[in-house]
Amino acid sequence: MKLHHCLILTALGGLLLTEPAAAQSSSPVLATDSLHFKGMTWRNIGPNRGGRSLGSSGSSSRKQEYYFGAVGGGLWKTVDGGNTWAPVTDGQLQSSSVGAVAVSETNPDVVYIGTGETQFRGNIMQGDGVYKTTDAGKTWKNIGLKNTQAIARVRVHPTDPNTVYVAALGHPYGPNEERGVFRTTDGGTTWKKVLYKGDKAGAADLIIDPTNPKVIYASIWQVYRTPYKMWGGGGACGLFKSTDGGDTWTELTNKPGMPKGPVGKIGVTVSPVDPNRVWAIVEANDGGVYRSDDAGMTWKYVNSERKLRQRAFYYSRIYADPKDKDGVYCLNVGFFKSSDGGVKFDKTITVPHGDNHDLWIDPTDPMRMVSSNDGGGTVSVNGGKTWTDENFPTAQLYHITVTNDFPYHVAGAQQDNSTVAVASEGWNHMQARSNSLKKSERYYDVGGGESGYIAQDPKNPDIFYAGSQGALLTRYNRATGQVRDVQVYPRFFSGEPSSALPERWQWTYPIVFSPVDPNRLYVCSQHVWMSTNEGQSWQKISPDLTLADTASLGKSGGVITMDMNGPEIYATVFALAPSFHDVNTIWAGSDDGLVHITRDHGKTWQNITPKDLPKHTRISIIDASRHKPGTAYIAAKRYQMDDRAPYLWKTDDYGKTWKKIVTGIAAGHYAHTVREDMTKPGLLYAGTEHGVYVSFNDGDNWQPMQLGLPDTQISDLIVTEKDLVIGTHGRSMYVLDDVAPIREFSPEVAKADVHFFKPYSAVRRVQNAVFQYYLAKPSDKVKIEILDSKGNLVRSFESVDAPAGGEKAAAAEMDEDNPRAPRVKPPTKNAGLNRFEWDMRYPGATEFKGMIVWSARPTMGPLAPSGKYQIRLTTAGKTLTQPFEIKLDPRLKGVTDADVQEQFQLAIKLRDQTSKANDAVVQIRDLKEKLGKTNSPANKKIIEQLSIVEENLYQIRNQSGQDPLNFPIKLNNRLASLWRSVETGDAKPTDGSYKVYEELSAELNQHLGELESILKTKTIKSL
Repeated sequence: MKLHHCLILTALGGLLLTEPAAAQSSSPVLATDSLHFKGMTWRNIGPNRGGRSLGSSGSSSRKQEYYFGAVGGGLWKTVDGGNTWAPVTDGQLQSSSVGAVAVSETNPDVVYIGTGETQFRGNIMQGDGVYKTTDAGKTWKNIGLKNTQAIARVRVHPTDPNTVYVAALGHPYGPNEERGVFRTTDGGTTWKKVLYKGDKAGAADLIIDPTNPKVIYASIWQVYRTPYKMWGGGGACGLFKSTDGGDTWTELTNKPGMPKGPVGKIGVTVSPVDPNRVWAIVEANDGGVYRSDDAGMTWKYVNSERKLRQRAFYYSRIYADPKDKDGVYCLNVGFFKSSDGGVKFDKTITVPHGDNHDLWIDPTDPMRMVSSNDGGGTVSVNGGKTWTDENFPTAQLYHITVTNDFPYHVAGAQQDNSTVAVASEGWNHMQARSNSLKKSERYYDVGGGESGYIAQDPKNPDIFYAGSQGALLTRYNRATGQVRDVQVYPRFFSGEPSSALPERWQWTYPIVFSPVDPNRLYVCSQHVWMSTNEGQSWQKISPDLTLADTASLGKSGGVITMDMNGPEIYATVFALAPSFHDVNTIWAGSDDGLVHITRDHGKTWQNITPKDLPKHTRISIIDASRHKPGTAYIAAKRYQMDDRAPYLWKTDDYGKTWKKIVTGIAAGHYAHTVREDMTKPGLLYAGTEHGVYVSFNDGDNWQPMQLGLPDTQISDLIVTEKDLVIGTHGRSMYVLDDVAPIREFSPEVAKADVHFFKPYSAVRRVQNAVFQYYLAKPSDKVKIEILDSKGNLVRSFESVDAPAGGEKAAAAEMDEDNPRAPRVKPPTKNAGLNRFEWDMRYPGATEFKGMIVWSARPTMGPLAPSGKYQIRLTTAGKTLTQPFEIKLDPRLKGVTDADVQEQFQLAIKLRDQTSKANDAVVQIRDLKEKLGKTNSPANKKIIEQLSIVEENLYQIRNQSGQDPLNFPIKLNNRLASLWRSVETGDAKPTDGSYKVYEELSAELNQHLGELESILKTKTIKSL
């Protein structure tokens, strides 16, 4: 059975919303009442591996309670010390990126979070200000600073939860005024900017002196990003101090002992043991750890180790021990502690994942701490000796693909981790148990690395090509583990600008096969390359297809520290789409704003860039139509140019003309991907920074399709035969199962009182038969009947009235851990979309009260054989019928439909024989009860005779589930157990099965014959 995660539907995120007011064409705009799709939800399939976290916090008074912010997956909370975590902001935040967390010390029900990222990687995500909860995370409210986009710190006054300070870095990609340090004294109702150094510099760190909350230290960092550069270390950078709660500030960067300028990013902390002791980790040419013992008036350079200050833009975090004046922690790739005031950081703390970004230490117990790193949040209760697992689905995927396996796997490249392929369902025989979530999950690496595309070889499903930074390209065989590096041009680069590279390979460059010729594999630098021999050799089939503006090919990093390893490599072919119709047609898009096409396999290329596509627009995805040769769709983005508008185009004439198609997509929901449905032309899906959109009219209008999905970046989206699959950049992977209600949606469906959607095929033992139907209003009764190919009734199900207690009571009644519970939940009769799932079982054997059997479940009927079936829906005075098919698992070897039919026939015989035995027990017990009402010797003798038959048919001493281990099983149990044996796996029954069946049947006939003789007595006949 397919298990769906229950996602809470919210007013904003629950369903498709109503139609946009404006349309771009005369195509019908389909108003989408939420009832049409209410039963559909996205199902998270993992992987349960954490993504980047920049902020974490805890509570001194609640020893088991901690929080961490996922930069693309909201806020997560644990109440059991980090053993399990759950998201607490889903449906309430308008931003998935939580970069700062602060719990009030005096009232732990009050928690503030700041959104957006300030550790300045190339794929950082922006937020929408500050949120607050007053009930420990149950409900959240945005309390302002929405235009800050990136918040580095939120600090709560140690005794007043209404006084809060925020360090806002501001827009990562452009100047803005909402930067610096902000203060509220009324819990966020109003804010005042108290430290500001211009529209190009923002606050990077902030700490309150816990012994005197009027004393505050804050650092200012001047930094910006573009698609091709990160640049930090401008003249506004510095360290500042306030002694009046933020009203006035004094610069400390120019105090004696501080390094000479220029300076860049600075982290700061103050000792709770001695408030005169302050540490700063300073990005400078003479950078490192500086310590002041007079509250910042003079400084001493105590540590210059590069392990603490490398890649300063991504780290620069320092924390004082709350009980030890000489204790101080510094976070970088590694996690280090000093016990001598910062002179030597000679203790390395091992955490589950590298790249460390935040640390909260319990001020009353330094052994308790929660840390954030590139794998999420993790808790220690022994001062960092051991940590909890980072086992939650906050993985950040770049691109995904679905494999040709059955059921398909979803493969993607995870930020700061390996590639990963996750089974969509139905691979239980190969699952492994995870450590802390007690949840089975199957996943494996497919080569490549954290940032690349993945392509499965169409000719051999075991072969994967995967990329990563530095032009890495591997050919990996999952069957053998064999891996080979097949780079086009294996000249490694790091620390070099784009202008120095003969071939410019982006952090995540395309790797795609031709859908027409499976021998043609393509990858892209600024050129398009093709291999027809599995990467042994490569042919360049294009000129430079980028603008290659020299201004965008220079150095990246800043005044002090350079940083060039892939994300800043620019002027590359970022999107590639070979045609589904013509082997010689290929579409290409660059990250600096050009679109090209070749229709002669690279001999000539035409610039077909849409006229209204601005320079430095990254072509994120090109989706070539499966249905029309000249049609393609483009998703593009300019958020790294401080432009968060959505950009989508389509063409129907090979790019001669383009039409912008963004009506209905909200401002700020810039697009990462667009895909056309593989079966229905004109049905489009778009993945944006804030969720999924759908268009029923070829892009003329779009509508949200969240269906319970949390606000998260949709980095990629794939359409399969019956599902939609998304890779997110912060909440792992999701599947939307059985999308017939979306594919069949039309004005006629919208107006119908009842609509029965065409079902997809079911697969024995893997995918149950799922049927979806729409009711315009609640129905009094719904009846569903399953018919075989000859029209014979297989099963019949009817809706039931909800029991007292509502849905929870109904769910309890259907508890599938209870062996007496129904195997199939009855059909629902609610207004909107209803979903009925049949387990493909025929009716089971009869049973009797108290029946206990071992190694069998006779109430679960034989599994329906493969073949053609029908389902009949009767409701609201209408009867609708749909055909469907049950198929064999295509992974089976040496098994035919005839084998399974034979297996089914024997299972039916065994079911019937088991029923005969059970019916006889029921009859005997009924007779014994009647005979026992009189105490005549004749009746006693007959009761004894009946009991002999009963005890041969069933072990009457069984009173509990494991009693069959004590008391020998009898005939009905042997029949049922043989039935179970025959139906174990899909195969022709063994010869031994038939032999035992004949023996047990003969024994049954003997006992039933004895019963028949007893029934012929005058005493029985007179009853």
